[in-house]
Parts: sequence; structure tokens; C-alpha cells
Amino acid sequence: MIWLLLFCLALVIALPVLAEKRRTQIGPDERRSAPGAFATLSQGVTHYQWIGPVRGPVAVCVHGLTTPSFVWTGIAQGLAKLGFRVLIYDLYGRGYSDRPGGPQNRAFFQRQLEDLLEDQQVKVDFTLLGYSMGGAISLAYTGAHPDRVRKLILLASAGTGISAGGLANFVIRTPVIGDWMMLASFPRTHRQATERERDLTGSASDIVDLQQAELKTRGFIPSVLASLRGLLSEDLKPAMKAIHQAGIPVLAIWASEDEVISPAAVGILSEHCRSVRHETVTGAGHGLPYTHTEEVLHVIRHDIERTTI
Repeated sequence: MIWLLLFCLALVIALPVLAEKRRTQIGPDERRSAPGAFATLSQGVTHYQWIGPVRGPVAVCVHGLTTPSFVWTGIAQGLAKLGFRVLIYDLYGRGYSDRPGGPQNRAFFQRQLEDLLEDQQVKVDFTLLGYSMGGAISLAYTGAHPDRVRKLILLASAGTGISAGGLANFVIRTPVIGDWMMLASFPRTHRQATERERDLTGSASDIVDLQQAELKTRGFIPSVLASLRGLLSEDLKPAMKAIHQAGIPVLAIWASEDEVISPAAVGILSEHCRSVRHETVTGAGHGLPYTHTEEVLHVIRHDIERTTI
């Protein structure tokens, strides 16, 4: 009887690991239907797409922890109508980009962005937009390269610390056991979280199905955990101070009903980057780039008009 119990226990332990190994590995076959193009960079293949006119001021958009570049579709099209040449791309571990192993800290994500900008020959200063974890990446990049960024626009930005609960905190801080718990529990929690947006209207079609489809690809879940342990656990206050000292204009757009980003983020950003201008989209949750696209674009348009008068 004890052998049967041990076998069942071993099976339960093995199932999440086996499920991960059986997931689809992103490769040439999966990339055939992807929009845009691909660049082979120093850390792997990156999927990217240009939207808008061939000439014009460049805007680069960085997505968040679990939603690849399709999250920017509506915003990018709106920016293109304003004359911007918009570059969106998939972070490693998401979308059609490679899933390299190892830490996903600020150096990891900065290098991907630096490599892509060099590959695409973006040599002029540009407007940098970051959503959620993309805001943390954008803060880190701008703090390190203040001469490259003309303006920084943050949407529901991370980068001011993780407000994870007890169990999530244990997963983040505990190697091996935390990895197994992430593989075992994240698919269900991610589906539940995204299903809550099923009835919301937005600019990215089939957004819920697209987000859930990420769970079918190998390396996605470990990448989410690596980012939580890496970049999202780092102190970005020095980067915020560097941005302020460099005099880079910063527009921070928040969602009034955001359940992901702590309200304290506004104060932390204001304290260390005092020149930031804050705007709030009323009634929006954390998915404001695709649920409240027009409202976000209105804030950006108004800010452009205000600063060019």
C-alpha cells in the first residue's frame, strides 16, 4: 500500500513538470503566421513589428509580464495616426520571441531593447512607452540611457516593488519548490484572472484567448517566474532619480480600478522622479491599454498639445 501511495505522490509531483515539457516550443513553424518580422539578437530571436508611417518620430512600446506585444495594437495604431512610427516587440519568454533560460533582471531586458534598437538602426532619440512590467523595463532603460529617450510614458507601471501575498511571495523567494508550485498553479490562476475580462470591450481582438494561448507554449510560465524574481524584485529608485536629474519629461497614466499595481506606486514614483505628470483613467482596470484605448490616447494627445504650445 505504501508503494502505491509513493507512486501516486511521485506522479502528482511529476505532472506539472511533464506538462511543461509537452508544451509547444516556439520555432519556425509557430512563427509563420506572425505579423511583423524577426531579429536574431545576442540573447535569441525577437519578434517585432513597425506600425505607422515610414518617417516620423519613433515611439517604442514595451509590454508587461504576461501580455505580449498584441496588447499595444490599439495604442500603436492611435500613435501612428498622430504621426509616430511605432515599434512594438515581444519580450523574451512571451509571444513569438525565444524563451532563453536564466535570470530575467534589468540587465537582461535592457540588453534585448538595446540589441533591437541597434538592429533596427534607431539612432535618434525616441518616445518610450512602458505598460505594467514594461514600465519597469522603461524606467531601467531610461535611467541608464537618458540621452536616448525624448519622453517617457508609463501605463499602470510596475517598478515600485511587488505587493504579492503570502503564497505568491513564497513561490517567488523559494527555489525548486517555488518553481514546481508555479508550474502547478499558475495556469489556473492565469485563466481565472483573464476570464474576468471576457466581457470587456477592447481594441485588441480576442485578447483573453490570446493571453490564455501563452500557457500552451514552453518557457512562458518559467519566464513569468524569472521576471518576478528578477526585474520586478529590483530597486528602481536610482533609475527614477537619474531620470529626474536628466530632466526627461515623464507622463504616468494610472487606472482608477487597478487591482495589480498598488496605489502606493504613485507616491513612490513622485517621490523619486518629482517632475512626473500623473493622469488617471477613471473606471479602468489594469488592462487599460486595450480596455480604455481611446481614453489613454486622449491623455497622450492632450499631453503632446500641452507641451508643444
